[in-house]
Amino acid sequence: MPQPTFETLLYDVADGIATITLNRPDRLNAFTPKMMLDMIAAFDATDADDAVKAVIVTGAGRGFCAGADLGAGGATFDAGAREAERRAAGDTGDVTRDGGGRVSLRIFQSLKPVICAVNGAAVGVGATMQLGMDIRLASTEARFGFVFARRGLALEAASSWFLPRIVGASTALEWCYSGRLFPASEAKERGLVRSLHAPDELLPAARALAAEFVENAAPMSMAVTRQLIWRGLAADHPMEAHRADSRSMRLRGASDDAREGIQAFLDKRPAAFPDRVSAGLPELWPEWDEPEYR
Repeated sequence: MPQPTFETLLYDVADGIATITLNRPDRLNAFTPKMMLDMIAAFDATDADDAVKAVIVTGAGRGFCAGADLGAGGATFDAGAREAERRAAGDTGDVTRDGGGRVSLRIFQSLKPVICAVNGAAVGVGATMQLGMDIRLASTEARFGFVFARRGLALEAASSWFLPRIVGASTALEWCYSGRLFPASEAKERGLVRSLHAPDELLPAARALAAEFVENAAPMSMAVTRQLIWRGLAADHPMEAHRADSRSMRLRGASDDAREGIQAFLDKRPAAFPDRVSAGLPELWPEWDEPEYR
């Protein structure tokens, strides 16, 4: 499949891993309406490409993402100006919705595992956009900040749902009330990131983790597992998870992947899983009313 190109991102696929790099290094990869559209399109591309079995998101240059581009000054978050800017960027969706949230919801619906390699400052939407990614690794030089209250704003990018589920309500509220920047060491201590790495070792570590998924797991099994875990966080009772798990075991248990995985284990050889994620997920949640992320 031809690799897409984007105005604000670099996109590369190698060895089953797609690397999406936020690419406005002169602005510390500050978030714009065009970047929102590019991010959504990039995850559309990773889902559609069966050569992609895992995704890494990182930033070019010194920063991961310094938050929203503040080039418009105090009017940056004015609704009328913001909506006009998004229309000018080619946004045909609901411009009254938070753009960071549309990115987070698209990542939430990804069919591939998503690893965030936080290479530098991750502030505002740069911190919140990564919450819907599965695993976060950080450079020892990275810094994080949920700075909204210091700017007269409040949470965005669906972070009021994601952040307390990752670090707990108390930590989420402390970080958001204070709006302070905090180091990668604190992010790891409080459970926001999995591991810390020297700057030049961050991407190799992310790729090694992604390669473990790519080399050993069935892509369809990863897609189903990802949705079981994320959607299960919103379940009202474990019975909802039991129903979805039961459908998964029934459908996946009869799949060509399951036959191949078991036979490969018995034969003591690597499995060659035939099922393709691009064909769509099995119907595990017939009662789920899927919101439109766009």
